[in-house]
Amino acid sequence: MDFGRKVVQFYTKLVPPTNLPRGVSVMNPYLTSSARGYLESFSDKFYLGSNKRVLVLGINPGRFGAGITGVTFTDPVALSRFCDVPNDLPQVRELSSVFVYDFIAAWGGPRRFYSDFFLTAVSPLGYVKAGKNYNYYDDPALLAATTPFVVDSIKRMVTLGCRTDVAILLGQGKNQKVISELNKTHYFFKTILALEHPRFIMQYRRKHIPQYLDKYHQVFTQALDFRHKPLN
Repeated sequence: MDFGRKVVQFYTKLVPPTNLPRGVSVMNPYLTSSARGYLESFSDKFYLGSNKRVLVLGINPGRFGAGITGVTFTDPVALSRFCDVPNDLPQVRELSSVFVYDFIAAWGGPRRFYSDFFLTAVSPLGYVKAGKNYNYYDDPALLAATTPFVVDSIKRMVTLGCRTDVAILLGQGKNQKVISELNKTHYFFKTILALEHPRFIMQYRRKHIPQYLDKYHQVFTQALDFRHKPLN
């Protein structure tokens, strides 16, 4: 089974965390046939073969990106325009997706990018509270409830065909702190390279986008180079 088929099975068989705090709900796009279809079409195009990929972990899906397309950091416009996967969703851009696909274009396009990287999230399912995106770490009770799901998901993502010498984390601060602590316990990866989250860049550092694109290129290149350099 190639990488793409494993990815589809992983997402469509996710079992959401339970005992969430009052007012928090899970966002699971894979319950809909449309999102499953988009994911399958995307995976068939870009996750061919069985070569080992670097795991790139965001935080969790949002309402206007993977929360409706089923494809991480990919809003409906990016899905159709850059990935050639037609969809009937409202053609609205999502900030993180804009940055990510600008970077992917600079890298050489989706086919080249996804042949080496698996773009996903620490929590592959998203959360909503009061109609707004809610991060898995925003509430201590939510973090406690989602931690077993996060640990199991990362372990399963690695077994799809991802490298364990290095991973890339998108989201410094709380996201980095949580995953660094979990990595000390569970030894997912030998090295984790952390970058500023695309949403943070687009919302607070928009004037410096070219510099962040360069930084992303440096770190993603560094991750690929790990395969050629033994770790101490």
